[in-house]
Amino acid sequence: MTLELLPRERRVLGPGAVHVPDWLDVARQRELVEACRGWASEGPGIRAATLPNGGRMTVRMVCLGWHWIPYRYSRTRDDQDGSPAIPFPGWLGDLGRAAVRDAYGDPLLAYEPDVAIVNHYADDARMGLHRDVEEKAPDPVVSLSLGAPCVFRFGNTESRGRPWTDVELRSGDLIVFGGESRRAYHGVPGLLPHTAADLADIGLGRGRLNITLRVSGLG
Repeated sequence: MTLELLPRERRVLGPGAVHVPDWLDVARQRELVEACRGWASEGPGIRAATLPNGGRMTVRMVCLGWHWIPYRYSRTRDDQDGSPAIPFPGWLGDLGRAAVRDAYGDPLLAYEPDVAIVNHYADDARMGLHRDVEEKAPDPVVSLSLGAPCVFRFGNTESRGRPWTDVELRSGDLIVFGGESRRAYHGVPGLLPHTAADLADIGLGRGRLNITLRVSGLG
């Protein structure tokens, strides 16, 4: 892990959108990597979702609580073997609550996520600008970064065009976006240069993991 001469500062990306660098310590990152590895191997395993136009996403994903299929949720893995979605663990909800409270500086905020999407980015993977609109609840999205650094592009709520803000995300970083920014377009144009040694401390062999927590509002 690279040591910083000067600590990176938290940054407000928009109304209700906050970047908190180095929120996860190395030990917690290792634990999350191991958890992701277990989820990815459970049942039919991790997969690259197929879009309605027939294209396949370059990011591979596994879902907890509810299974995401472009562009809907299901309790079962309908695009795989039809098995139930992996249960959403209570300890992950606790982590999400801590993230929201730290990002917004309010120790009393309530947050009850019931969905997690774990994305794995290989070196050539990317995520186009999109909005998280399948959820019926207005609660914030919590995004945790593990592994390789990337560019995170945070846009506006009206279109995929400018204005947007590009942020370098590193392993352990936290993004929370809610309020007026809850439906903002966002994406990952690509990973940044890194080596295997950069990932060794957290036990990740290659690429980047992103864990996003949401409140579905689906009952």
